[in-house]
Amino acid sequence: MMGGKQMKKIEGSPKNLKQLLQNTKYSIHYYQREYMWQRKQIEELIDDLTSEFLEYYQPNDERGVVADYGVYFMGSIVLAGRENAIIDGQQRFSSLTLLLMYLNNRLKLINKSYNMIETMIYSEAFGTKSFNINVDDRQECMEAIFNNRDYDITQAGESVRNLYGRYLDIQEIFPSDITDGMLLHFCDWLAERVFFIEIVATTEQDAHKIFVTMNDRGLNLTSTEMLKGYLLSEIKSDTTREKMNDVWKEKILSLKKEDDKGDETFIKAWLRAHYAETIRETKAGAINKDFDIIGGSFHKWVHDERAKLNLNTSDDFELFIRKFAKFAEVYQYIRKAEATFAEETKYIYYNAQINFTLQPQLLLSPICYEDTWSVIIEKLNLTARFIDILIVSRVIQYRSVDYSTIKNFIFHVTKDIRMSDIATLKQKLQQQYSNLAFKPEALRNLRLNSFTKKYIKNILARVTGFIEEQTDVSSNYCNYMNTQGRNSFEIEHIITNHYEWFTSEYTDQEDFARWRNSIGALLLLHKSINASLKDAKYDYKLKKYCSNEGNIYTESLGELAYQNNPRFKKFIEDNQLDFKAYAQFGKTEITERTNVLIELIKLIWNNELFV
Repeated sequence: MMGGKQMKKIEGSPKNLKQLLQNTKYSIHYYQREYMWQRKQIEELIDDLTSEFLEYYQPNDERGVVADYGVYFMGSIVLAGRENAIIDGQQRFSSLTLLLMYLNNRLKLINKSYNMIETMIYSEAFGTKSFNINVDDRQECMEAIFNNRDYDITQAGESVRNLYGRYLDIQEIFPSDITDGMLLHFCDWLAERVFFIEIVATTEQDAHKIFVTMNDRGLNLTSTEMLKGYLLSEIKSDTTREKMNDVWKEKILSLKKEDDKGDETFIKAWLRAHYAETIRETKAGAINKDFDIIGGSFHKWVHDERAKLNLNTSDDFELFIRKFAKFAEVYQYIRKAEATFAEETKYIYYNAQINFTLQPQLLLSPICYEDTWSVIIEKLNLTARFIDILIVSRVIQYRSVDYSTIKNFIFHVTKDIRMSDIATLKQKLQQQYSNLAFKPEALRNLRLNSFTKKYIKNILARVTGFIEEQTDVSSNYCNYMNTQGRNSFEIEHIITNHYEWFTSEYTDQEDFARWRNSIGALLLLHKSINASLKDAKYDYKLKKYCSNEGNIYTESLGELAYQNNPRFKKFIEDNQLDFKAYAQFGKTEITERTNVLIELIKLIWNNELFV
């Protein structure tokens, strides 16, 4: 009995991903169709799955050994009726389908195949193929992803934008630890050893009752709710407990307004920033430590580690909730700074544009409960500046900054700067900067590819915005990075993709591609103009570059930028930059433009704030 009325038959059974998805259709009713996951959720899913797999994998394992690997449990999925309507679980199912599509596309690139993977993505009936998670408005996007094609999201709805964005995230964050040689082992483990509990109700009404009951009657309380219950239960005074409950609702629950997981994301970031002492080693068989446990059942971690957190008396628990409230405000400030450009917090904004999701954790680390807001903001800016330099330093040396690769490094920096005063923070960030051994000259080897694309766009946008600021023009950085709308900017190759036009200068197709994709041979241009110049030669392109429809960095290829712009000329002279106009554009010009970029990078990304 549930809800006072007899339910019809309910079935619950453990099933692995292959059993759930292979040749099985699912529907999602219109009121539950939105796919809402953001990069943070995908990062955690990919990190959890791949870390779990790597705990079991041993070099030279035959694929048959995977049958003995441990299982990974992904919770329940609630289904209703003959239509197999997903009442609870579509975010995870949709995300896993994106992961399967990524794996399928990657296998195709290395001329391998995994027999069942395509039937877990789509199935065929009466000669017609359709995706197993079947939602009409996702069809075109899913087909593009499945066929590894680009997809224009300009006119797409929120769910489709999120789907395509998360697929791009998976391409970027899937760890290099899982090499091509291990890919089939991972597919075996994902299909056979990742389990759900499938709960099937005969009617949709019954399925909803199950879903509501699981959530309303404490069977599926979130870690946030269980943590709140634990902390409040340790406060002896009824009056104080009620007051702290109100504080929690006002400060912590308010984080859910714009993001349903906002409270959880904040709590994980803060506990890791201020209290986590250990993290799982990056090797097979390593066990979860503070950082990793906080990423899951953080309520249990707080309970188990209450001595470490100095939670001994009723007053300690009250103070802990007050700290929660204070840092929730700081977290909200960070999230606002990430979403909206402001000069005061520009580095926080810059880092968010390239999806550096570990930023809040590191920013919260040096802040103390007693800090005034002016001190908090200064600490935030110092730390965000370090992140800014860290990202560029690593990217130009082809070192990844994705979550799984860099989380251990960021954790150690987090501990190093934890609750530092400003003088100490500057000193520690200066030391971290020195440890980076930042080499702007590495830019000479930076070329456009799927990994570097968004980082190169950011570098070009920052460089162009910096020149604008220095010449008393408002920085257009936000527009350069915006990917929505007809007036968005794209990376433009100065050299047209026709090797046959340039055989006298480039030794072969590979040599041509290497030079053409060099950062010195790239700039930013309006999407509409970029499309119109697809097969144009340099002399025609140059006229467009100089027609005031680009930006000062783009226009600097032509003579007009130097004739009518005394501020630009002064900027060049003051900083001894070798900007010049070019009537033609080849290897010599690319080298010279790259050298100018190196000098600009030294001006933009430096350690002056820490000195």
